[in-house]
Amino acid sequence: MKHLVAPSLLSADFSNLRPDIEMVNQSQADWFHLDIMDGTFVPNISFGLPVVKAIKKYAAMPLDVHLMIVQPERYIMEFKEAGANILSVHYEACTHLHRTLHTIRQQGMKAGIVLNPHTSVILLDDIISEADLVLIMSVNPGYGGQQFIENTYGKIGRLKELVLRKNPDCLIEVDGGVTLDNARMLLEAGADVLVAGNTIFAAADPIATILRLKNLS
Repeated sequence: MKHLVAPSLLSADFSNLRPDIEMVNQSQADWFHLDIMDGTFVPNISFGLPVVKAIKKYAAMPLDVHLMIVQPERYIMEFKEAGANILSVHYEACTHLHRTLHTIRQQGMKAGIVLNPHTSVILLDDIISEADLVLIMSVNPGYGGQQFIENTYGKIGRLKELVLRKNPDCLIEVDGGVTLDNARMLLEAGADVLVAGNTIFAAADPIATILRLKNLS
């Protein structure tokens, strides 16, 4: 499978969001990545359900929604109704992760598990078979534009071994500090989906940057 590119709208211009959505629609991107932050699980607040609904009106690609919130299981139905196609929750935020993943799938969405930088992939051994994707955070979640954590490559490699052994259909997504300089190494380590924010939206030509990310092999 050719790898996927998911521009993160956290880095878009929120005073004029529709043109950035239309730009992504016209590009070779595959998903829109949406970071939902509550100011409790992470030290920042981003946007919530009304903005997701507004994005859905204009987005021509699936919405990949990453919940950086406490008790994410409370909002599964709401995010389904808002337009999420993929819903990912943090391992660290879910007391009953198995049940949460099943509920997400029952609502017709793809279910993802997110790991913070300090969380070992070994902890997924008993749950990886229930996930459609695993999102590896390559920065500490909560803010855009952070420096990439170098041990991410090894972590992706260890996750790839687990995926191949227990759930070959599970995608590996990576988010945080993804650039044109490190994207190829991330793919070589085993990533299937590249999330990029500043790299795309701060570029002189965002569409060309998305194409360069997409054409890496």
